[in-house]
Amino acid sequence: MNFSYSEKVQALQEKLSAFMEEHVYPNEKRYEQQLNEQKNRWSDVPEIVEQLKQKAKDEGLWNLFLPDSELGAGLTNLEYAPLCELMGKSLIGPEVFNCNAPDTGNMEVLVRYGTEQHKEEWLKPLLNGDIRSCFSMTEPDVASADATNVQASIVRDGDEYVINGRKWWSSGAGDPRCEIAIVMGKTNPDAPKHEQQSMILVPLKTPGVTIERMLPVFGFDHAPHGHAEITFDNVRVPASNILLGEGKGFAIAQGRLGPGRIHHCMRLIGAAERALEELCKRVQNRVAFGKPLASQGVIQEWIADSRIEIEQARLLTLKAAYMMDTVGNKVAKKEIAMIKVVAPNMALRVIDRAIQAFGAAGVSNDVPLAAQWANARTLRIADGPDEVHRAQIAKLELREYSQK
Repeated sequence: MNFSYSEKVQALQEKLSAFMEEHVYPNEKRYEQQLNEQKNRWSDVPEIVEQLKQKAKDEGLWNLFLPDSELGAGLTNLEYAPLCELMGKSLIGPEVFNCNAPDTGNMEVLVRYGTEQHKEEWLKPLLNGDIRSCFSMTEPDVASADATNVQASIVRDGDEYVINGRKWWSSGAGDPRCEIAIVMGKTNPDAPKHEQQSMILVPLKTPGVTIERMLPVFGFDHAPHGHAEITFDNVRVPASNILLGEGKGFAIAQGRLGPGRIHHCMRLIGAAERALEELCKRVQNRVAFGKPLASQGVIQEWIADSRIEIEQARLLTLKAAYMMDTVGNKVAKKEIAMIKVVAPNMALRVIDRAIQAFGAAGVSNDVPLAAQWANARTLRIADGPDEVHRAQIAKLELREYSQK
């Protein structure tokens, strides 16, 4: 395995890093200020976002996540890793480059499984950053980590499908630019276990679609993006909105979640890197009991452990990315599961040390640590909880020895 970056990737790293320093970090406070100045935090998007998106587009830092060279940058997962990491240093960073979840996963689904009509109507405006999307799989009444538990119904009625059910944690649905949802539900409860589910495109303005409430995360509302609880009450959409055909929902979900999981891990490494940077700056400038915090042995241990843990997580992420590129997501599923457990837990430890070094300031919104910590904590649950990934890792490991 060779993890050295090509000249193309190094040039993009340098360009992206400079963009983050010049445009993204200095405007994080401005973003929050503009958001809070609105009468309703969900009514509009801070204008700074669209300004930064245009700058990124003008500089060619756009849709870097998409391996398709005609639509994206044509980067492999391994090549994209250091770039995604840089974006993850800021919570507003990914959207600036049109590399934000859940849109990235939804765009990949449309690229792979969408019809020409789907691509024209939904993929093109998503690629251009004109609209946003959401992914509605998780349900409040079932353990949705097991996608076969999903109970929302998608029933064929002539030239239409009728959707009924309740979803929650549909991230992005609060955004006023969110126009389309990919909804997962059951089309045939009597089919084999992994062929009961289907995915279908549902415009959010369709009659019967109701956003019941926006769900906060550790007190953060994540406006205007947010996480919605949505009801689908006899929602009718054309039969042509089904993706890939009936019974293909579980297979699409597995294909979608592989890249989505590793992208989360890449961003988490960036969040941890920034936390460590802030920690190191803080402890050299903060004096307690007559000497800088940096001279305290326990602080030095925090710094050393953080650097070790970040490097370990980065190497495992790169290995998983390399395997996804060379042998495919299915063969790389153990590595993807491992990094999905490792990265959030690593980020939580590093960010927690930085919070401790900042003291009271660390738990405020004056620095981005608390928000990053909350985001990292959700990722021990989102896209599959730690326990599910650990169980899969153990089964795959045991399988190797049971065959000998």
